[in-house]
Amino acid sequence: MKSLPGKLVWVEHASKDSAQASRFYGSLFGWEDMPMDVDGQPYHVIMQAGQGLGGYRKAQEGEPNLWGIYLSVEDVDRSYMQAIESGASSCMPPTDFAPVGRGATLLDPVGAMFSIWRSATDDAPDAEMPPGHWCWHELHATDDARALAFYETLFGLEHDSMPAGEETYYILRHGDARRGGLMRNPVGMGPSLWIPYVHVQDVDATVAKAQSLRAEITTPPENIPGIGRYAMLRDPQGARFAVFLPRR
Repeated sequence: MKSLPGKLVWVEHASKDSAQASRFYGSLFGWEDMPMDVDGQPYHVIMQAGQGLGGYRKAQEGEPNLWGIYLSVEDVDRSYMQAIESGASSCMPPTDFAPVGRGATLLDPVGAMFSIWRSATDDAPDAEMPPGHWCWHELHATDDARALAFYETLFGLEHDSMPAGEETYYILRHGDARRGGLMRNPVGMGPSLWIPYVHVQDVDATVAKAQSLRAEITTPPENIPGIGRYAMLRDPQGARFAVFLPRR
């Protein structure tokens, strides 16, 4: 099986009420909810145009409602130990999820939760994602330098950088393939966390619809010169996500 280290391969919503999450995102993006069995346990897969995008699961005791990201690795056990040795802490040790793959979940050295994953099949090749699909993900870190060093080492990545107001935005990449973004949280803006982006056809209309469904707008629609238009939201259960329309 072919893996693409550092590639986003799955996104998972954890909450106290998966059915509520499914209703919200189904109304907002038209996502469907497909129940399945994973290693003997019920699981709900997010489907868009016949393709699995992620899943809904019940949050563990004490776990905040959030969207969690899964990044591809060649060997889960080896990457897990490397992450621990580099300052991460374990949330879930390497575990098989028959028949789909093997994974582990950690808190990185700046406190953001992420998962590593080795699929039982090939990773999908890099391609531009159509509307309704995940198209980007970025880490808001309390310590951007420490986070950057951790992810570059763990996944064998490099970076480009660009100004983002008073901060620097880092684009993680493997060769020419972009693997995500990273920037420092402004002082007092909360803990480190990964935020996934959904490609939409109209950012403003999506934000208005999200508000009608009781979502909170944390960053109203705005343009990124030369790149596109985006907005950041918090769903009715508190999980943060973003919507994005790339400039053509």
